[in-house]
Amino acid sequence: MERRRSFPDVIAGGIFVLIGGAFVVGSLGYELGTPLRMGPGAFPLLVGAIVAVLGLAIVSKGFIAGEVVSFGLVPWRAVALIVLAVLFFGFTVRGLGFVPTSAVTALLTTLASARVRLVTAVAVTAGLTVAGTLIFVVGLQVRIPLWGPWLGF
Repeated sequence: MERRRSFPDVIAGGIFVLIGGAFVVGSLGYELGTPLRMGPGAFPLLVGAIVAVLGLAIVSKGFIAGEVVSFGLVPWRAVALIVLAVLFFGFTVRGLGFVPTSAVTALLTTLASARVRLVTAVAVTAGLTVAGTLIFVVGLQVRIPLWGPWLGF
């Protein structure tokens, strides 16, 4: 019985390995800290390692149990909105502050789906903004202003 290799799985897994590896290498330039008092390099190291391991699993699956996969149409609207949301967050979080930036980012990513209604998107945006603020600013004490200087606060 002949095994088929899945070229898309091998490529996708390889991309995950490269991205995860880049995060691991980049995190080594920062202090890792201890398990109870993690430094700035600990989280990217862990996430990068997990992404790289998952990428290796996908590559292995592509070589061992590959299947012919046909890609459908690329959801360009979703791709564009998610990329725009990530760029928006990165470029404006210090100027606008965490609350407005995370709200706009959540709204853009929610609207990436064509099936989401505006009322649902606003509710998800409010929930994610509150949850993100509680987790990152209150719980983890990330030093990002809630409201930024661009808004006059």
